[in-house]
Amino acid sequence: MGGNGSVLAESPSRAKAASGTAGSAAMFAAQVAAMVRASEAPVPDDAAPPETLDAVRAGVDACRRCDLWRCGQGVAGEGPLHARLMFVGEQPGDQEEQARKPFVGPAGKVLDKALAEAGVPRAETFVTNAVKHFKHEPRGKRRLHKTPDAREVSACRWWLENERRIVRPRVIVALGATAALSVFDKPTPIGKFRQQAIQLPDQAQGVVTYHPSYLLRVPDAEAKAKAYRMFVDDLRFAWKLAG
Repeated sequence: MGGNGSVLAESPSRAKAASGTAGSAAMFAAQVAAMVRASEAPVPDDAAPPETLDAVRAGVDACRRCDLWRCGQGVAGEGPLHARLMFVGEQPGDQEEQARKPFVGPAGKVLDKALAEAGVPRAETFVTNAVKHFKHEPRGKRRLHKTPDAREVSACRWWLENERRIVRPRVIVALGATAALSVFDKPTPIGKFRQQAIQLPDQAQGVVTYHPSYLLRVPDAEAKAKAYRMFVDDLRFAWKLAG
């Protein structure tokens, strides 16, 4: 999976990752912050990877791998350590950036509803995004969504790969085209690949489906209902695959 594939190698000790302390997270954040203060250079690809999810969150706060840090607060993933199922969206939205939690806005409500219908307990899943900052365009008092470009997705993949390495999910669901690009490291058309298990280098299996925000934008009521049913089917398929 591209040049950062080594990040996905199995951690020497799952117990080590699970037993990380706030102190180690703070130490990792301090190391990243020191690099930023020194030159505002991006975190190098050979930087020591974080060992805990707390360290990922702290590192995302201090990250300068691309210019999106200027857009606001970073939002790392959320969910139980070693969740069987991981969802990867595009990027946090306005409400997610303010709450510093993934999928709590309108798209998150669609996801929650679909998960419930599919019989998937969200509390047992790990939810994150391909890009950790909200790329937007100011429009008066509003902040309008802008799609991250390939360079920004590539820069932020280091954090997603570390989340994957720490959580080690059995199945990773890419929600939408941007997430699919990050997870599979190549364009992966949803219509062609949905309802398929795609083997990933770290032994997880990947699934691709629509982003819930797409369902909010479908103008025709009948087409929207059909797309939603397909979305629920895809979530059910992924949960069954995760065992």
